Amino acid sequence: MHLAETAADVEAKTGTARSRSPEADAPAQWHRVLTLLATVSLFIGTRAVWTQAAGHRLVIAAVISLCYLSILVSGVLALTVRRTRSLARLDLCVLVTAVTLTLCTFVMNHAAGDEGVLTAQAARELAAGHPVYGQPWPWLFRHNPHVALTPTANGGYDLTYGYPPLAILLTAPLLWLGHGALAATTVTTGALLVGTVTLWWLLPVPWRSAVTMACLGFGFLPSYARLGYPAILGLALLIPVVVRWTRIGERGRLGWGGLAQAACLGAACAAQQLPWFLAPFLLAGIYAVRRGELGARPAAGVVLRIAAVAATVWLLINTYFIVTEPRTWVEGVALPLTQNATIHGQGLVGIALYYTDGSDRLAWYGHASMLLSVALLALLILFMRRLGPAAMVLPWCAFYLATRSQDGYYLLMTPLWLAAAVTTPAASFAGAWQPRPRFLAGPRRRPALVATAVLLLVPALASAAVAVTGSPPLRMRVTKVLAVRPRAVSELALRITNLDDSALTPHFTLTLAQGMTRWWKVVEGPATLPARGSAVYRLRPPGPVFPVPNRPGTRIRLRVFTESPDTLTSMDVRVPGQR
Repeated sequence: MHLAETAADVEAKTGTARSRSPEADAPAQWHRVLTLLATVSLFIGTRAVWTQAAGHRLVIAAVISLCYLSILVSGVLALTVRRTRSLARLDLCVLVTAVTLTLCTFVMNHAAGDEGVLTAQAARELAAGHPVYGQPWPWLFRHNPHVALTPTANGGYDLTYGYPPLAILLTAPLLWLGHGALAATTVTTGALLVGTVTLWWLLPVPWRSAVTMACLGFGFLPSYARLGYPAILGLALLIPVVVRWTRIGERGRLGWGGLAQAACLGAACAAQQLPWFLAPFLLAGIYAVRRGELGARPAAGVVLRIAAVAATVWLLINTYFIVTEPRTWVEGVALPLTQNATIHGQGLVGIALYYTDGSDRLAWYGHASMLLSVALLALLILFMRRLGPAAMVLPWCAFYLATRSQDGYYLLMTPLWLAAAVTTPAASFAGAWQPRPRFLAGPRRRPALVATAVLLLVPALASAAVAVTGSPPLRMRVTKVLAVRPRAVSELALRITNLDDSALTPHFTLTLAQGMTRWWKVVEGPATLPARGSAVYRLRPPGPVFPVPNRPGTRIRLRVFTESPDTLTSMDVRVPGQR
Protein backbone atom coordinates (compact mmCIF):
# COMPACT_ATOMS: atom_id res chain seq x y z
CA MET A 1 0.00 0.00 0.00
CA HIS A 2 2.89 2.35 0.79
CA LEU A 3 4.60 1.37 -2.45
CA ALA A 4 1.60 2.04 -4.62
CA GLU A 5 1.81 5.82 -4.91
CA THR A 6 -0.67 7.45 -7.18
CA ALA A 7 0.36 9.76 -10.02
CA ALA A 8 -1.13 12.66 -8.09
CA ASP A 9 1.07 11.88 -5.08
CA VAL A 10 4.18 11.72 -7.24
CA GLU A 11 3.26 14.98 -8.98
CA ALA A 12 2.56 16.69 -5.66
CA LYS A 13 5.92 15.62 -4.23
CA THR A 14 7.72 16.63 -7.42
CA GLY A 15 6.00 20.02 -7.44
CA THR A 16 6.90 20.60 -3.80
CA ALA A 17 10.52 19.76 -4.44
CA ARG A 18 10.53 21.96 -7.52
CA SER A 19 9.02 24.90 -5.58
CA ARG A 20 11.77 24.58 -3.00
CA SER A 21 14.53 24.48 -5.59
CA PRO A 22 16.93 27.43 -5.83
CA GLU A 23 15.63 28.27 -9.27
CA ALA A 24 12.11 28.77 -7.95
CA ASP A 25 13.31 31.22 -5.29
CA ALA A 26 15.64 33.12 -7.63
CA PRO A 27 14.86 36.85 -7.98
CA ALA A 28 13.44 38.17 -11.22
CA GLN A 29 15.99 39.51 -13.66
CA TRP A 30 14.30 42.93 -13.75
CA HIS A 31 14.69 43.11 -9.94
CA ARG A 32 18.41 42.43 -10.32
CA VAL A 33 18.74 45.12 -12.99
CA LEU A 34 16.82 47.63 -10.86
CA THR A 35 19.15 47.03 -7.92
CA LEU A 36 22.14 47.38 -10.24
CA LEU A 37 20.87 50.66 -11.68
CA ALA A 38 20.30 52.05 -8.18
CA THR A 39 23.87 51.08 -7.34
CA VAL A 40 25.25 52.72 -10.47
CA SER A 41 23.31 55.94 -9.77
CA LEU A 42 25.33 56.41 -6.57
CA PHE A 43 28.51 57.02 -8.56
CA ILE A 44 27.21 60.36 -9.85
CA GLY A 45 28.80 63.27 -8.01
CA THR A 46 30.62 61.06 -5.52
CA ARG A 47 34.13 61.69 -6.84
CA ALA A 48 33.71 65.47 -6.57
CA VAL A 49 32.78 65.16 -2.90
CA TRP A 50 35.63 62.74 -2.21
CA THR A 51 38.08 65.12 -3.88
CA GLN A 52 36.81 67.96 -1.75
CA ALA A 53 37.02 65.92 1.46
CA ALA A 54 40.46 64.42 0.78
CA GLY A 55 42.07 67.83 1.28
CA HIS A 56 40.94 68.55 4.85
CA ARG A 57 38.21 66.10 5.95
CA LEU A 58 40.01 62.77 5.93
CA VAL A 59 37.34 60.99 7.96
CA ILE A 60 34.67 61.95 5.41
CA ALA A 61 36.98 60.88 2.57
CA ALA A 62 37.49 57.50 4.27
CA VAL A 63 33.74 56.99 4.65
CA ILE A 64 33.22 57.82 0.97
CA SER A 65 35.94 55.32 0.05
CA LEU A 66 34.06 52.67 2.00
CA CYS A 67 30.91 53.67 0.11
CA TYR A 68 32.81 53.05 -3.12
CA LEU A 69 33.61 49.57 -1.85
CA SER A 70 29.95 49.04 -0.97
CA ILE A 71 28.89 50.14 -4.46
CA LEU A 72 31.31 47.71 -6.13
CA VAL A 73 30.36 44.78 -3.93
CA SER A 74 26.66 45.55 -4.36
CA GLY A 75 27.11 45.56 -8.14
CA VAL A 76 28.58 42.06 -7.99
CA LEU A 77 26.01 40.69 -5.56
CA ALA A 78 23.07 42.17 -7.49
CA LEU A 79 23.89 39.81 -10.35
CA THR A 80 24.95 36.75 -8.35
CA VAL A 81 22.75 36.27 -5.27
CA ARG A 82 20.44 33.31 -5.64
CA ARG A 83 17.50 34.13 -3.37
CA THR A 84 14.93 36.89 -3.47
CA ARG A 85 15.39 37.50 0.24
CA SER A 86 19.11 38.04 -0.25
CA LEU A 87 18.47 40.59 -2.99
CA ALA A 88 15.99 42.37 -0.73
CA ARG A 89 18.69 42.65 1.94
CA LEU A 90 21.04 43.99 -0.71
CA ASP A 91 18.46 46.65 -1.56
CA LEU A 92 18.66 47.75 2.07
CA CYS A 93 22.45 47.89 1.83
CA VAL A 94 22.20 50.10 -1.27
CA LEU A 95 19.80 52.40 0.59
CA VAL A 96 22.16 52.68 3.57
CA THR A 97 25.03 53.48 1.20
CA ALA A 98 22.97 56.18 -0.49
CA VAL A 99 21.97 57.73 2.85
CA THR A 100 25.62 57.71 3.95
CA LEU A 101 26.76 59.43 0.77
CA THR A 102 23.98 62.02 1.11
CA LEU A 103 25.08 62.80 4.67
CA CYS A 104 28.73 63.03 3.65
CA THR A 105 27.86 65.45 0.86
CA PHE A 106 25.74 67.49 3.27
CA VAL A 107 28.63 67.77 5.73
CA MET A 108 30.89 69.03 2.95
CA ASN A 109 28.36 71.29 1.20
CA HIS A 110 25.52 72.70 3.26
CA ALA A 111 25.59 76.33 2.13
CA ALA A 112 22.03 77.22 1.22
CA GLY A 113 20.58 78.89 -1.84
CA ASP A 114 18.22 81.84 -1.78
CA GLU A 115 15.28 79.82 -0.44
CA GLY A 116 17.31 78.30 2.39
CA VAL A 117 18.86 81.65 3.35
CA LEU A 118 15.42 83.29 3.47
CA THR A 119 13.98 80.40 5.50
CA ALA A 120 16.76 80.63 8.08
CA GLN A 121 16.36 84.41 8.40
CA ALA A 122 12.59 84.06 8.75
CA ALA A 123 13.13 81.50 11.52
CA ARG A 124 15.45 83.91 13.34
CA GLU A 125 12.87 86.68 13.05
CA LEU A 126 10.17 84.34 14.34
CA ALA A 127 12.31 83.30 17.31
CA ALA A 128 12.89 86.97 18.12
CA GLY A 129 9.16 87.73 17.95
CA HIS A 130 9.48 89.92 14.85
CA PRO A 131 7.24 89.91 11.75
CA VAL A 132 8.22 87.35 9.12
CA TYR A 133 6.29 88.18 5.97
CA GLY A 134 6.72 91.29 3.87
CA GLN A 135 10.10 92.11 5.41
CA PRO A 136 12.95 92.69 2.91
CA TRP A 137 16.37 91.43 3.97
CA PRO A 138 18.79 92.75 1.33
CA TRP A 139 21.90 92.19 3.48
CA LEU A 140 21.43 88.42 3.17
CA PHE A 141 22.40 88.66 -0.48
CA ARG A 142 25.09 91.30 -0.06
CA HIS A 143 26.90 89.09 2.44
CA ASN A 144 26.34 85.97 0.33
CA PRO A 145 27.20 86.94 -3.26
CA HIS A 146 27.04 83.28 -4.36
CA VAL A 147 23.34 83.13 -3.43
CA ALA A 148 21.11 83.73 -6.43
CA LEU A 149 18.60 86.56 -6.48
CA THR A 150 15.15 86.41 -8.05
CA PRO A 151 14.86 89.52 -10.26
CA THR A 152 11.46 91.05 -10.85
CA ALA A 153 10.27 92.84 -13.95
CA ASN A 154 10.12 96.20 -12.13
CA GLY A 155 13.91 96.29 -11.86
CA GLY A 156 14.06 95.00 -8.29
CA TYR A 157 14.55 91.71 -6.52
CA ASP A 158 12.47 89.42 -4.36
CA LEU A 159 14.07 89.91 -0.93
CA THR A 160 11.23 88.66 1.29
CA TYR A 161 10.06 85.26 2.49
CA GLY A 162 7.37 83.99 0.15
CA TYR A 163 6.38 80.49 1.29
CA PRO A 164 3.94 78.97 3.77
CA PRO A 165 5.39 78.78 7.29
CA LEU A 166 5.94 75.09 8.08
CA ALA A 167 9.62 75.20 7.11
CA ILE A 168 10.11 78.23 9.39
CA LEU A 169 8.44 76.48 12.33
CA LEU A 170 10.67 73.42 11.91
CA THR A 171 13.82 75.48 11.40
CA ALA A 172 13.42 77.77 14.42
CA PRO A 173 14.14 75.06 17.05
CA LEU A 174 17.38 74.13 15.21
CA LEU A 175 18.93 77.60 15.06
CA TRP A 176 21.37 76.54 17.78
CA LEU A 177 23.17 74.45 15.14
CA GLY A 178 25.06 77.52 13.94
CA HIS A 179 25.04 80.69 11.89
CA GLY A 180 23.99 80.94 8.27
CA ALA A 181 21.34 78.62 6.91
CA LEU A 182 22.55 75.34 8.44
CA ALA A 183 19.31 74.88 10.37
CA ALA A 184 17.20 75.30 7.22
CA THR A 185 19.29 72.90 5.14
CA THR A 186 19.27 70.38 7.99
CA VAL A 187 15.46 70.40 7.97
CA THR A 188 15.19 69.85 4.22
CA THR A 189 17.94 67.24 4.05
CA GLY A 190 16.42 65.41 7.01
CA ALA A 191 12.99 65.59 5.36
CA LEU A 192 14.39 64.09 2.17
CA LEU A 193 16.00 61.20 4.05
CA VAL A 194 12.86 60.52 6.10
CA GLY A 195 10.72 60.70 2.97
CA THR A 196 13.05 58.33 1.13
CA VAL A 197 13.02 55.76 3.92
CA THR A 198 9.24 56.06 4.21
CA LEU A 199 8.68 55.49 0.50
CA TRP A 200 11.23 52.64 0.49
CA TRP A 201 9.34 50.94 3.30
CA LEU A 202 5.87 51.50 1.79
CA LEU A 203 6.62 50.10 -1.67
CA PRO A 204 6.65 46.38 -2.54
CA VAL A 205 10.05 44.76 -2.01
CA PRO A 206 11.16 44.40 -5.66
CA TRP A 207 10.59 48.13 -6.31
CA ARG A 208 12.53 49.51 -3.36
CA SER A 209 15.78 50.10 -5.21
CA ALA A 210 13.86 52.38 -7.56
CA VAL A 211 13.19 54.58 -4.53
CA THR A 212 16.90 54.80 -3.73
CA MET A 213 17.63 55.74 -7.32
CA ALA A 214 14.81 58.30 -7.67
CA CYS A 215 15.29 60.03 -4.31
CA LEU A 216 19.02 59.85 -3.56
CA GLY A 217 20.70 58.63 -6.74
CA PHE A 218 21.96 60.97 -9.45
CA GLY A 219 22.38 63.73 -6.82
CA PHE A 220 19.39 65.77 -8.01
CA LEU A 221 17.10 65.86 -4.98
CA PRO A 222 19.93 65.91 -2.40
CA SER A 223 21.30 69.05 -4.06
CA TYR A 224 17.93 70.79 -3.72
CA ALA A 225 17.75 69.66 -0.09
CA ARG A 226 21.21 71.10 0.62
CA LEU A 227 20.04 74.41 -0.86
CA GLY A 228 17.16 74.48 1.62
CA TYR A 229 14.21 74.25 -0.77
CA PRO A 230 10.94 74.07 1.25
CA ALA A 231 9.47 72.02 -1.62
CA ILE A 232 11.53 69.06 -0.35
CA LEU A 233 9.54 69.23 2.87
CA GLY A 234 6.32 69.26 0.86
CA LEU A 235 7.53 66.25 -1.14
CA ALA A 236 8.28 64.24 2.01
CA LEU A 237 4.79 64.94 3.37
CA LEU A 238 3.11 64.03 0.08
CA ILE A 239 4.78 60.62 -0.13
CA PRO A 240 2.43 58.84 2.33
CA VAL A 241 -0.50 60.61 0.66
CA VAL A 242 0.29 59.40 -2.85
CA VAL A 243 1.15 55.79 -2.01
CA ARG A 244 -2.03 53.80 -2.77
CA TRP A 245 -3.97 57.06 -2.95
CA THR A 246 -6.89 55.41 -4.76
CA ARG A 247 -7.66 53.47 -1.56
CA ILE A 248 -8.27 56.59 0.52
CA GLY A 249 -11.89 56.51 1.71
CA GLU A 250 -12.58 52.92 0.64
CA ARG A 251 -16.10 51.80 1.59
CA GLY A 252 -16.82 55.41 2.54
CA ARG A 253 -14.59 55.43 5.64
CA LEU A 254 -11.35 57.30 6.09
CA GLY A 255 -10.12 55.49 9.18
CA TRP A 256 -6.96 56.50 10.96
CA GLY A 257 -4.87 55.92 7.86
CA GLY A 258 -7.03 58.15 5.68
CA LEU A 259 -7.11 60.86 8.34
CA ALA A 260 -3.31 60.75 8.55
CA GLN A 261 -3.04 61.04 4.76
CA ALA A 262 -5.42 64.01 4.74
CA ALA A 263 -3.39 65.65 7.53
CA CYS A 264 -0.18 65.11 5.56
CA LEU A 265 -1.79 66.75 2.54
CA GLY A 266 -2.66 69.82 4.61
CA ALA A 267 0.84 69.95 6.10
CA ALA A 268 2.40 69.66 2.64
CA CYS A 269 0.33 72.62 1.44
CA ALA A 270 1.62 74.54 4.48
CA ALA A 271 5.23 73.80 3.48
CA GLN A 272 5.36 75.15 -0.08
CA GLN A 273 3.06 76.16 -2.94
CA LEU A 274 3.77 73.25 -5.32
CA PRO A 275 1.43 70.85 -3.43
CA TRP A 276 -1.37 73.33 -4.09
CA PHE A 277 -1.26 72.35 -7.75
CA LEU A 278 -1.37 68.64 -6.96
CA ALA A 279 -4.28 68.78 -4.50
CA PRO A 280 -7.13 69.35 -7.05
CA PHE A 281 -5.93 66.43 -9.19
CA LEU A 282 -5.68 64.19 -6.13
CA LEU A 283 -9.14 65.10 -4.83
CA ALA A 284 -10.70 64.75 -8.29
CA GLY A 285 -9.18 61.30 -8.65
CA ILE A 286 -10.37 60.17 -5.22
CA TYR A 287 -13.87 61.42 -5.98
CA ALA A 288 -14.02 59.59 -9.32
CA VAL A 289 -12.80 56.29 -7.87
CA ARG A 290 -15.06 56.51 -4.82
CA ARG A 291 -18.08 57.53 -6.91
CA GLY A 292 -17.59 54.49 -9.11
CA GLU A 293 -17.60 52.39 -5.94
CA LEU A 294 -20.15 54.14 -3.69
CA GLY A 295 -22.16 56.64 -5.71
CA ALA A 296 -22.19 60.42 -5.90
CA ARG A 297 -23.21 61.47 -2.38
CA PRO A 298 -20.93 59.14 -0.38
CA ALA A 299 -18.02 59.99 -2.69
CA ALA A 300 -18.60 63.71 -2.15
CA GLY A 301 -18.71 63.08 1.59
CA VAL A 302 -15.33 61.33 1.48
CA VAL A 303 -13.71 64.16 -0.48
CA LEU A 304 -15.24 66.81 1.78
CA ARG A 305 -13.88 65.07 4.89
CA ILE A 306 -10.42 64.83 3.33
CA ALA A 307 -10.53 68.50 2.35
CA ALA A 308 -11.80 69.51 5.81
CA VAL A 309 -9.00 67.66 7.61
CA ALA A 310 -6.36 69.02 5.22
CA ALA A 311 -7.70 72.57 5.57
CA THR A 312 -7.79 72.29 9.36
CA VAL A 313 -4.17 71.17 9.53
CA TRP A 314 -3.17 73.90 7.08
CA LEU A 315 -4.96 76.54 9.15
CA LEU A 316 -3.45 75.31 12.43
CA ILE A 317 0.06 75.62 11.01
CA ASN A 318 -0.71 79.12 9.70
CA THR A 319 -2.75 80.34 12.70
CA TYR A 320 -0.01 82.35 14.42
CA PHE A 321 0.78 84.28 11.26
CA ILE A 322 -2.87 84.78 10.32
CA VAL A 323 -3.43 86.40 13.73
CA THR A 324 -0.23 88.45 14.02
CA GLU A 325 0.31 89.64 10.44
CA PRO A 326 -2.76 88.81 8.33
CA ARG A 327 -2.17 91.16 5.41
CA THR A 328 1.52 90.45 4.90
CA TRP A 329 0.90 86.72 5.46
CA VAL A 330 -1.60 86.64 2.58
CA GLU A 331 0.81 88.55 0.36
CA GLY A 332 3.70 86.32 1.39
CA VAL A 333 2.12 82.93 0.75
CA ALA A 334 0.84 84.18 -2.61
CA LEU A 335 4.14 85.84 -3.55
CA PRO A 336 5.36 83.25 -6.12
CA LEU A 337 2.12 83.80 -8.01
CA THR A 338 2.14 87.60 -7.78
CA GLN A 339 5.82 88.66 -7.65
CA ASN A 340 6.06 89.09 -11.44
CA ALA A 341 9.57 87.67 -11.62
CA THR A 342 11.44 87.85 -14.91
CA ILE A 343 10.94 84.91 -17.25
CA HIS A 344 13.33 82.03 -16.82
CA GLY A 345 13.42 78.30 -17.34
CA GLN A 346 13.70 75.39 -19.71
CA GLY A 347 10.13 75.54 -21.03
CA LEU A 348 8.42 77.48 -23.78
CA VAL A 349 9.80 80.82 -22.53
CA GLY A 350 13.12 79.75 -24.02
CA ILE A 351 11.79 80.89 -27.38
CA ALA A 352 11.54 84.50 -26.19
CA LEU A 353 14.80 84.23 -24.24
CA TYR A 354 17.12 82.54 -26.71
CA TYR A 355 15.60 82.15 -30.17
CA THR A 356 13.94 85.50 -30.81
CA ASP A 357 14.67 89.08 -29.77
CA GLY A 358 11.89 89.09 -27.19
CA SER A 359 8.15 89.51 -26.92
CA ASP A 360 5.66 92.17 -25.86
CA ARG A 361 3.23 89.51 -24.65
CA LEU A 362 5.09 87.80 -21.79
CA ALA A 363 1.97 87.76 -19.60
CA TRP A 364 0.41 85.30 -22.03
CA TYR A 365 2.87 82.62 -20.94
CA GLY A 366 1.30 82.78 -17.49
CA HIS A 367 -2.21 82.74 -18.98
CA ALA A 368 -1.28 79.68 -21.05
CA SER A 369 0.04 77.87 -17.99
CA MET A 370 -3.11 78.48 -15.95
CA LEU A 371 -5.38 77.52 -18.83
CA LEU A 372 -3.40 74.32 -19.42
CA SER A 373 -3.65 73.40 -15.74
CA VAL A 374 -7.44 73.80 -15.85
CA ALA A 375 -7.62 71.87 -19.13
CA LEU A 376 -5.55 68.97 -17.75
CA LEU A 377 -7.75 68.76 -14.67
CA ALA A 378 -10.85 68.68 -16.88
CA LEU A 379 -9.28 66.00 -19.09
CA LEU A 380 -8.42 63.92 -16.04
CA ILE A 381 -12.03 64.06 -14.87
CA LEU A 382 -13.36 63.32 -18.34
CA PHE A 383 -10.97 60.41 -19.02
CA MET A 384 -10.26 59.17 -15.50
CA ARG A 385 -9.98 55.52 -16.47
CA ARG A 386 -7.30 56.30 -19.03
CA LEU A 387 -5.48 59.24 -17.42
CA GLY A 388 -5.91 58.25 -13.77
CA PRO A 389 -2.54 56.42 -13.56
CA ALA A 390 -0.85 59.68 -14.65
CA ALA A 391 -2.76 61.90 -12.21
CA MET A 392 0.39 62.62 -10.18
CA VAL A 393 2.32 63.67 -13.30
CA LEU A 394 -0.29 65.80 -15.08
CA PRO A 395 -0.17 68.86 -12.75
CA TRP A 396 3.47 69.56 -13.55
CA CYS A 397 2.95 69.64 -17.33
CA ALA A 398 1.38 73.09 -17.00
CA PHE A 399 4.68 74.54 -15.74
CA TYR A 400 6.22 73.97 -19.17
CA LEU A 401 4.26 76.99 -20.39
CA ALA A 402 4.80 79.14 -17.30
CA THR A 403 6.89 82.30 -17.14
CA ARG A 404 9.09 80.53 -14.57
CA SER A 405 9.40 77.07 -16.11
CA GLN A 406 12.45 75.80 -14.23
CA ASP A 407 12.94 72.05 -14.36
CA GLY A 408 12.93 71.95 -10.56
CA TYR A 409 9.16 72.27 -10.63
CA TYR A 410 8.95 68.85 -12.28
CA LEU A 411 12.09 67.25 -10.89
CA LEU A 412 11.31 67.90 -7.22
CA MET A 413 8.14 65.80 -7.37
CA THR A 414 9.37 62.85 -9.43
CA PRO A 415 9.40 60.41 -6.45
CA LEU A 416 5.62 60.90 -6.37
CA TRP A 417 5.47 59.69 -9.96
CA LEU A 418 7.23 56.50 -8.89
CA ALA A 419 5.01 56.03 -5.82
CA ALA A 420 1.85 56.37 -7.91
CA ALA A 421 3.14 54.19 -10.77
CA VAL A 422 3.92 51.29 -8.44
CA THR A 423 0.91 51.46 -6.12
CA THR A 424 -1.93 52.71 -8.36
CA PRO A 425 -1.93 50.68 -11.58
CA ALA A 426 -4.48 51.12 -14.32
CA ALA A 427 -6.72 48.45 -12.77
CA SER A 428 -7.34 50.82 -9.85
CA PHE A 429 -9.36 53.04 -12.19
CA ALA A 430 -11.31 50.38 -14.04
CA GLY A 431 -14.57 51.31 -12.29
CA ALA A 432 -13.91 55.02 -11.83
CA TRP A 433 -16.69 57.45 -12.65
CA GLN A 434 -16.37 59.48 -15.83
CA PRO A 435 -18.92 62.21 -16.64
CA ARG A 436 -20.71 61.50 -19.89
CA PRO A 437 -23.33 64.14 -20.70
CA ARG A 438 -25.79 63.38 -23.46
CA PHE A 439 -23.71 64.97 -26.22
CA LEU A 440 -20.78 62.70 -25.26
CA ALA A 441 -22.78 59.50 -24.93
CA GLY A 442 -24.49 59.16 -28.29
CA PRO A 443 -23.60 56.94 -31.25
CA ARG A 444 -20.86 59.40 -32.29
CA ARG A 445 -19.28 59.27 -28.86
CA ARG A 446 -15.65 58.89 -29.93
CA PRO A 447 -15.53 61.90 -32.29
CA ALA A 448 -17.35 63.97 -29.66
CA LEU A 449 -14.82 63.01 -26.97
CA VAL A 450 -11.89 63.83 -29.24
CA ALA A 451 -13.42 67.17 -30.15
CA THR A 452 -14.05 67.97 -26.49
CA ALA A 453 -10.44 67.16 -25.57
CA VAL A 454 -9.17 69.39 -28.36
CA LEU A 455 -11.49 72.23 -27.36
CA LEU A 456 -10.26 72.03 -23.77
CA LEU A 457 -6.65 72.42 -24.90
CA VAL A 458 -7.25 75.13 -27.50
CA PRO A 459 -7.30 78.13 -25.07
CA ALA A 460 -3.93 77.15 -23.57
CA LEU A 461 -2.36 76.49 -26.95
CA ALA A 462 -3.75 79.73 -28.36
CA SER A 463 -2.37 81.69 -25.40
CA ALA A 464 1.02 80.06 -25.87
CA ALA A 465 0.94 80.97 -29.56
CA VAL A 466 0.11 84.59 -28.68
CA ALA A 467 3.09 84.71 -26.29
CA VAL A 468 5.52 83.11 -28.72
CA THR A 469 4.56 85.33 -31.66
CA GLY A 470 4.98 88.58 -29.75
CA SER A 471 7.54 91.06 -31.07
CA PRO A 472 10.09 93.09 -29.06
CA PRO A 473 8.66 96.54 -28.21
CA LEU A 474 12.03 98.34 -28.34
CA ARG A 475 14.49 98.94 -31.13
CA MET A 476 18.03 99.14 -29.78
CA ARG A 477 21.39 100.09 -31.20
CA VAL A 478 24.63 100.02 -29.22
CA THR A 479 26.57 103.22 -29.84
CA LYS A 480 29.57 102.62 -27.56
CA VAL A 481 31.09 99.83 -25.49
CA LEU A 482 33.63 101.15 -23.00
CA ALA A 483 36.13 98.55 -21.74
CA VAL A 484 38.87 99.27 -19.19
CA ARG A 485 40.69 96.24 -20.57
CA PRO A 486 39.86 93.49 -23.06
CA ARG A 487 36.75 91.55 -22.05
CA ALA A 488 35.97 93.89 -19.12
CA VAL A 489 33.06 96.22 -19.87
CA SER A 490 32.69 99.30 -17.68
CA GLU A 491 29.96 101.15 -19.62
CA LEU A 492 27.45 100.71 -22.42
CA ALA A 493 25.78 103.42 -24.46
CA LEU A 494 22.79 102.70 -26.68
CA ARG A 495 19.96 104.41 -28.47
CA ILE A 496 16.49 103.01 -27.84
CA THR A 497 13.22 103.65 -29.65
CA ASN A 498 9.90 102.64 -28.12
CA LEU A 499 7.79 100.99 -30.84
CA ASP A 500 4.89 100.34 -28.47
CA ASP A 501 1.75 102.45 -28.06
CA SER A 502 2.30 102.74 -24.29
CA ALA A 503 5.08 104.27 -22.21
CA LEU A 504 7.65 101.73 -20.98
CA THR A 505 10.04 101.76 -18.03
CA PRO A 506 13.09 99.74 -19.12
CA HIS A 507 15.39 97.75 -16.85
CA PHE A 508 18.67 96.45 -18.23
CA THR A 509 20.84 93.39 -17.69
CA LEU A 510 23.47 91.40 -19.57
CA THR A 511 23.51 87.62 -19.71
CA LEU A 512 26.12 85.01 -20.52
CA ALA A 513 24.51 81.81 -21.80
CA GLN A 514 21.44 81.35 -19.57
CA GLY A 515 22.71 83.25 -16.52
CA MET A 516 21.50 86.76 -15.75
CA THR A 517 23.62 89.44 -14.07
CA ARG A 518 22.14 91.87 -11.59
CA TRP A 519 20.38 94.93 -12.93
CA TRP A 520 22.66 97.49 -14.56
CA LYS A 521 22.56 101.11 -13.37
CA VAL A 522 21.14 103.78 -15.68
CA VAL A 523 23.45 106.81 -15.40
CA GLU A 524 21.88 108.70 -18.29
CA GLY A 525 18.48 108.39 -19.92
CA PRO A 526 14.83 108.81 -18.90
CA ALA A 527 13.29 106.43 -16.37
CA THR A 528 10.22 106.06 -18.60
CA LEU A 529 10.38 106.06 -22.37
CA PRO A 530 7.21 107.55 -23.89
CA ALA A 531 5.26 105.78 -26.61
CA ARG A 532 6.99 106.09 -29.99
CA GLY A 533 9.78 108.05 -28.30
CA SER A 534 13.56 107.65 -28.53
CA ALA A 535 16.38 108.29 -26.07
CA VAL A 536 20.06 107.60 -25.43
CA TYR A 537 20.95 105.51 -22.37
CA ARG A 538 24.28 105.06 -20.63
CA LEU A 539 24.54 101.95 -18.49
CA ARG A 540 27.07 100.77 -15.94
CA PRO A 541 27.40 97.25 -14.50
CA PRO A 542 26.39 96.46 -10.91
CA GLY A 543 30.07 95.87 -10.09
CA PRO A 544 33.19 97.76 -11.16
CA VAL A 545 33.25 95.93 -14.52
CA PHE A 546 31.39 93.23 -16.39
CA PRO A 547 33.93 90.44 -17.10
CA VAL A 548 33.52 88.28 -20.18
CA PRO A 549 34.98 84.74 -20.12
CA ASN A 550 37.80 84.06 -22.55
CA ARG A 551 35.83 81.39 -24.39
CA PRO A 552 35.34 81.42 -28.15
CA GLY A 553 31.73 81.89 -29.15
CA THR A 554 30.51 83.31 -25.83
CA ARG A 555 27.13 84.89 -26.48
CA ILE A 556 26.46 88.13 -24.62
CA ARG A 557 22.83 89.22 -24.63
CA LEU A 558 21.57 92.61 -23.56
CA ARG A 559 18.07 92.12 -22.16
CA VAL A 560 15.59 94.88 -21.40
CA PHE A 561 12.56 94.04 -19.26
CA THR A 562 9.53 96.24 -18.64
CA GLU A 563 6.55 95.88 -16.35
CA SER A 564 2.92 96.85 -17.11
CA PRO A 565 3.00 95.61 -19.78
CA ASP A 566 5.47 92.79 -19.25
CA THR A 567 7.86 92.78 -22.19
CA LEU A 568 11.34 91.64 -23.15
CA THR A 569 13.68 93.03 -25.77
CA SER A 570 17.06 91.37 -26.42
CA MET A 571 20.05 91.85 -28.66
CA ASP A 572 23.57 90.42 -28.96
CA VAL A 573 26.48 92.63 -27.91
CA ARG A 574 30.10 92.41 -29.00
CA VAL A 575 32.81 93.24 -26.44
CA PRO A 576 36.33 94.45 -27.32
CA GLY A 577 38.73 91.53 -27.16
CA GLN A 578 35.94 88.94 -27.40
CA ARG A 579 36.72 86.00 -29.65
